[in-house]
Amino acid sequence: MNDNKMTPVELRATWGLGTVFSLRMLGMFMVLPVLTTYGMALQGASETLIGLAIGIYGLAQAIFQIPFGLLSDRIGRKPLIVGGLLIFVLGSIIAANTTSIWGVILGRALQGSGAIAAAVMALLSDLTREQNRTKAMAFIGISFGITFAIAMVVGPVVTHHYGLHALFWMIAVLASCGILITLFVVPSAPQHLLNRESGMVKGSFRKVLANTRLLKLNFGILCLHVLLMSSFVALPGQFEQAGFPADQHWKVYLATMLIAFAGVVPFIIYAEVKRRMKRVFVSCVALILIAEIVLWGAGNHFWTLVVGVQLFFFAFNLMEAILPSLISKESPAGYKGTAMGIYSTSQFIGVAIGGSMGGWLFGQFDAQTVFLAGAIVAAVWLLVSTTMSEPPYVSSLRIVLSEKALQQRDLEARLKAQEGVNSVFIVPEERSAYVKIDSKVTNRLELEALIASA
Repeated sequence: MNDNKMTPVELRATWGLGTVFSLRMLGMFMVLPVLTTYGMALQGASETLIGLAIGIYGLAQAIFQIPFGLLSDRIGRKPLIVGGLLIFVLGSIIAANTTSIWGVILGRALQGSGAIAAAVMALLSDLTREQNRTKAMAFIGISFGITFAIAMVVGPVVTHHYGLHALFWMIAVLASCGILITLFVVPSAPQHLLNRESGMVKGSFRKVLANTRLLKLNFGILCLHVLLMSSFVALPGQFEQAGFPADQHWKVYLATMLIAFAGVVPFIIYAEVKRRMKRVFVSCVALILIAEIVLWGAGNHFWTLVVGVQLFFFAFNLMEAILPSLISKESPAGYKGTAMGIYSTSQFIGVAIGGSMGGWLFGQFDAQTVFLAGAIVAAVWLLVSTTMSEPPYVSSLRIVLSEKALQQRDLEARLKAQEGVNSVFIVPEERSAYVKIDSKVTNRLELEALIASA
């Protein structure tokens, strides 16, 4: 069972949970490019309230993300995932049946309250072996990017042909499919594994929050989503003022996303293989600042807006790939799951701030003010990013320990002495050794052989 080939159960778990995660994320992203334009027809709608409807999803996610993750350890992963999706469906149905902006705000709040991301990751951890878990997690990450691109295209097309209510009904149906996949496709875990690489652990939040390197990265993902949400409050209206009708917006999003996806791959390889993460990271933040300045000065010039959107999406997609990798590298051994939980919460706080701030600025002033505020946020982020240190180029491993191994008093010292090992954290009650290694120097098999040889 030490081979790296996924078993049928692992494949079902990876594809099933990846699909569930993607179907749910569509509900967040499909609304982005259309709510500012089509939502203004709702009773009582204003730019400020539209921004609140966009941002309240993130606020609810931020509130429930960590508690639901910890709750899944007690009541089980599948019940929590199904329960969260049911709440999400209820919110979608409320938004689909209302004629008021306040009904949409309530529906979006309920959508965000069904926070299942942590439970999905924990169940994936329960169902995959150590040597295949990284591949499974990577699949979830890739599905996130693909989902975003699909949502940018499908949202405007569906809303133009069938209306905003139909879009929310579609979101409800997709989430219902996620429930069926969870119940009938995703395998049930025979037991819940306490894996600090993918799950949050009580009592560990203080250590993670006190880590200044992680705080800078959490600030980064917060800023990134502040900029994403605030920009999408202002962009649709700007395109319309430039003479580009709402039903055609998907063409811009599709073209810019495809170019961005193709263009970021060499930079991801350069950052990881050549070990130039900080250089690429700071360059990305600088590119986002340039994008916001271009959008600020674009006015009603269509092609200038397209250039700004292209620059933004290029940097956004690259950041979405780099930031989780940096969190993994910087998190202390045995604290990666908790670090990712706080990272996700920071992301959704950014969604809440960005939607609300963008809506208020758009309502009180104009789209240019929204982009100017975005440029200021990006400038502050750039200053913070220049103070970052080059990350340690390490991978996280969890090695299950036998009774014999646990009896080795010098096990931690022997592991630390192995060339390529950065840090070690042994938790006897969990029968686990959490190790951070330079994968160019050593690997899991060598460490397992070292433990077994004693």
